[in-house]
Amino acid sequence: MKKAQWYFDFISPFAYLQFARFHELPDDLEVELKPVLFAGLLKHWGQLGPAELPTKRIFVYRFFKWQADRRGVPFIMPPSHPFNPLHMLRLAIAAGPDSHSIHTIFHHIYGEGNQPDDPTSVAAAAAKLGMDDFADRIGSDDVKATLKSNTEAAIAAGAFGVPTFSMNGQVFWGDDATEMFLDYLQNPSLFESDEMNRISTMPMGLVRRS
Repeated sequence: MKKAQWYFDFISPFAYLQFARFHELPDDLEVELKPVLFAGLLKHWGQLGPAELPTKRIFVYRFFKWQADRRGVPFIMPPSHPFNPLHMLRLAIAAGPDSHSIHTIFHHIYGEGNQPDDPTSVAAAAAKLGMDDFADRIGSDDVKATLKSNTEAAIAAGAFGVPTFSMNGQVFWGDDATEMFLDYLQNPSLFESDEMNRISTMPMGLVRRS
């Protein structure tokens, strides 16, 4: 059985769109679902999120909706974005995480357009998961530690954004890398050609000042 990790944050509609494509993955692949804090990745690598750049924000929001409509995936942006995903991430960890819980939370946010960091919305998502005691569970030290360790593991694997598949030391970032990941699963030597090796080790020609 092949094994890969999928690092994601509910803050990313790209993660929602890619998760909706999991049926395309081969049956002999086991995927570990790893909720991470995207803000932790951004801080580590010194990046801005796509929604923090005004014109990029408009583009990606339209791109999300366009992609979802083309694929027949229900998509309603919550009232405000970016949002604080912390409680939803902890809820997913407390619930498993498994495909059912991840799907339930994603659909709650982007399928129905609920605001993820509203306390009433968090409670509604927990109810859909049958978690009456969610407040105590998402506040537990174990859940908090798991989210922290997942984020650290993503960074150690080289993940710089979400969603990211990680397998055999290779990272595949974003929904639009899904086909690349599927090709790699079929042909693990994908990155071993002379040109792939060359561009993977070539020096930077110009470095901008910080």
